[in-house]
Amino acid sequence: MELFEAILSRRSVRKFTSQPVSPELVEKALKAAMHAPSGNNMQSWQFVVINDRALLDLIPGIHPNAEMTRQAALAIVVCGDESIQPSEPRWAINCGNATLNLLLAIHDLGLSAVWCGLYPDPNRQRGFTSLLKLPDHIKPFALIPVGYAAESPEPGERFRPDRIHYNQW
Repeated sequence: MELFEAILSRRSVRKFTSQPVSPELVEKALKAAMHAPSGNNMQSWQFVVINDRALLDLIPGIHPNAEMTRQAALAIVVCGDESIQPSEPRWAINCGNATLNLLLAIHDLGLSAVWCGLYPDPNRQRGFTSLLKLPDHIKPFALIPVGYAAESPEPGERFRPDRIHYNQW
């Protein structure tokens, strides 16, 4: 898939089939995530792959907009690592970059996903810290349910020329 095609055709999918996702595809997607740009090349991210059905079924109790994890083959939690980069704005920006690479890679691999924010919501962060037994220096940033699509959302037009300003406002 060409880059612009991937960017313009990627959509959030919230309904998945029961087809499993191979560990090889998960690793490829995570490799792409880890090639994201990061401040000072610190790469202050960690990833938790959740493929235990019991854990996936518990997630909607923590994140009210993550009901789709009950259908997803797996979910990936992108986390900031304060032991690598203690500055919150930096690890959060780095994790945002890694999350976008992850979403595009998942799409390119023929899978589907949806981004569910965890940061900066303290309740969601506490819930995932507890669920995944994260150490104190690991901060949950985003939840990405992954699987094969059971729906095909239509791409919409998002280009807004009225939001482009040259040189001055």
